[in-house]
Amino acid sequence: MIDGDTLEIHGERIRLNGIDAPESRQTCQRADGSEYRCGQGAAFALADWIGRATVTCEPHGHDRYRRVIATCYARGEDAGRWLVQNGHALAFRRYSLVYVPDEERAQAAGSGVWQGHFILPWDWRKGAR
Repeated sequence: MIDGDTLEIHGERIRLNGIDAPESRQTCQRADGSEYRCGQGAAFALADWIGRATVTCEPHGHDRYRRVIATCYARGEDAGRWLVQNGHALAFRRYSLVYVPDEERAQAAGSGVWQGHFILPWDWRKGAR
């Protein structure tokens, strides 16, 4: 795992399509106000979820960093969907609306980042820290 939304398979970086996870150095707040490294947690959660499973990916193109944009699966399940459903990533509406219902359910359940306060990953990258 490179981070919560980027994998490396056989030396090739793959950005999961339609999601955006907190950045590796990003922190979030739990409901009790304590801070935790949500970006690092997203990467660890994805690594733990994949475990030793074989990952297959359906490429959709490339991004400006020359990473492959793809929908990836482990054990027949969509990795991006799993991340969003569990609150480790958000639907990246700028590129896809596929995961919006999953995000809404995670938010309603208070899963992952939705348990407290966090800065949207795209705002964090712009310097809103």
